Amino acid sequence: MTAISVLDLVPVRSDQTTADALAATLALARVADEVGARRYWVAEHHNMPAVAATNAPLLMSLIAAATSRVRVGSGGVMLPNHSPLVVAEQVALLEAAFPGRVDVGIGRAPGSDPVTSHLLRRGSTGDGVDTFDDDVAALAALVRPEGVAVRVGSTSYPLRATPRAVSAPQLWLLGSSSYSAQLAGRLGLPYVFAHHFAGRGTGEAVALYRETFVPSEALAEPRTIAVANVVVAPTSDEARRLALPQVRSMWRLRAGMTLDPQELVEDAQAAPLPATADDALASMTASWIIGDPAAAAEQVRDLAGWLGTDEIMVQPVAGATRGTPADRSPAREETLRLLAAALS
Repeated sequence: MTAISVLDLVPVRSDQTTADALAATLALARVADEVGARRYWVAEHHNMPAVAATNAPLLMSLIAAATSRVRVGSGGVMLPNHSPLVVAEQVALLEAAFPGRVDVGIGRAPGSDPVTSHLLRRGSTGDGVDTFDDDVAALAALVRPEGVAVRVGSTSYPLRATPRAVSAPQLWLLGSSSYSAQLAGRLGLPYVFAHHFAGRGTGEAVALYRETFVPSEALAEPRTIAVANVVVAPTSDEARRLALPQVRSMWRLRAGMTLDPQELVEDAQAAPLPATADDALASMTASWIIGDPAAAAEQVRDLAGWLGTDEIMVQPVAGATRGTPADRSPAREETLRLLAAALS
C-alpha cells in the first residue's frame, strides 16, 4: 500500500489572521494523525503575506504536542539561513521530547526575498550556498547522540547538541535539481524531490540519486519521496473548483506579482485569469493531483510506482469557501480523509 505524508506551508487566507492559520494547521495535523499519515512536515518561508511557516522547529514542537503518532519534520529547514549547531540543538531537543518522531528535511534555497535573506544572515556577504555540502555533513554529525570532536589547537573539544541523547532525528535532503540528488546520494541520505513545484525532471533526479547513492551509517539503501500538490473532493468538478485559489496564487507568483493571502474560492471564481494564461496554467498544474477520491488515489499510486517508492508526500492545497470557520481548513482536511480512505 502507498503511504501518504503531508507537507504544510501554513497558508494564510484572506479571511485569516496568523493565529487562525496556525489553528487550522494544528487541526489539519490532527486529521493527518487520525488517518495514519506517515509524516507531517512544515516549511520555512520568510516575509511572505500568504505563508505563516517562518520557523520550522517551533512549528514542529506545536504539531508534535498536538498529535500522537505521525512523524513531525521540516520540509525544510533552509540551512544557509542558520548555524548547523543551532539547528542540531533545536531538533535534538525535539527528539528527546518526542523520541522516534522527528525528521529534519534540509534545503538550500533562501525561502525569502534578498533583503530578508540578508537580515536573516546578519548581514553576511555570502549566501551560504558555497558551504552547504559541509554544513549538511556537520549537521548530520552533530545530531548523533555522541556528537563530534572539534580540534582546537592540539586538543580535542567535545561538542554535543544535547547532553545525553539516546536517539537521533532522521535527516533528509530536499531538492529539485541534479545537484541535490547527487549530494543526497554521496552522503547516503534519504532524498525528497520537490515534484510539487518543479514538475519536470523528477524521474531523472531520482534515478541520479539512486545511481550515486553510497550506503551510510544512517541509510543502507536509497530512500526517496516526491511531493505533489493535491486536491481531493467528492467529485472532480468540485476538486477543480477548490483548486482555483492555489492555481491563481501560483500564477501570480510565477508572473512576478505579490503573493497575497490566498483568496476564497468564490473570489477566485469571480476574477478569472486572462486567456493568455491558459498554456502556463496547463504546464504548471500538469503534475498536480486534482480529482475525486478514486482518480486521485490512482494518480498517487502511479506516481509512487513510477518513482519506485512506497510513500508520497502530499501538499493539500484545496481552498476555502465563504463562511468557512477562520480557524479550520475543511477542504484540506477532506482531501486527506478522502485520499487516505481511497488508498486503503
